[in-house]
Amino acid sequence: MKRFFVFIFLIVNAIGFSQNDELHFLKGKIICQDVDLTSIVVTNRRSENAVNPEKNGDFSMFVKVGDKLTFEGMAIDVKAIEVSKDDILKKLVTVVVHAKVIPLEMVEIKTYPHINAVDLGILDKPAKKYTPAERRLRTAGDFRWYYPLLIPLGGMPLDGLMNAISGRTAMLKKELEVERNELTIKKIEDQFETAFFVEKLKIPEEYVRGFLFYVSDNKELREALETENKIQIEFVFVKLATDYTTLLNEKENEVETK
Repeated sequence: MKRFFVFIFLIVNAIGFSQNDELHFLKGKIICQDVDLTSIVVTNRRSENAVNPEKNGDFSMFVKVGDKLTFEGMAIDVKAIEVSKDDILKKLVTVVVHAKVIPLEMVEIKTYPHINAVDLGILDKPAKKYTPAERRLRTAGDFRWYYPLLIPLGGMPLDGLMNAISGRTAMLKKELEVERNELTIKKIEDQFETAFFVEKLKIPEEYVRGFLFYVSDNKELREALETENKIQIEFVFVKLATDYTTLLNEKENEVETK
């Protein structure tokens, strides 16, 4: 009888081992704001198989339960995940990676609150405050259609023209939009917990971060956040959540039909 139980134990373990050792076809999607997703490398550390995602972040590879996948690229922080049984059962595994943040040197800024340009009579009203990205864009200058007409007068500004030709202005405009999106996400995270998106808006928890990126450039939401009217903000969120879940369902249906 004792030998019989030992035999059964060995069979159960062998079955469990074979299931864990089985190859599975995993479909995944990488989410990262303003990064060329095709430059990311997804590597299976066990098999050393590596793939690059498509432009929309979709990727696929054969894996086993317990495999470690790493996500690396010049523009992102390295991320690693371990493939679980739940991942195998999912139709699509979503992986959120973050763009690299380049630290700046510490700068000491001294302020004198009782002395300003308005008090000194230099300005009639306080000057507009610009973010770092806004200041860089203003410094670069835009190229206007009428600038060539100023050439005979010797007054054509060259900065805007050179930056337009080199693509620097377009890059700075994109950088400005990224900064605004990040500030929007920060405002949202300061006012709302994850439970709000999961329980009230019915967004799956693994898609909450993707939802924040999806709404970060929405003009109506940004204006609502400026008012700090929580009822109005939640009203806008409800509309955006409906659109977002529709997109998720369409994506899942698309994956099923492939």
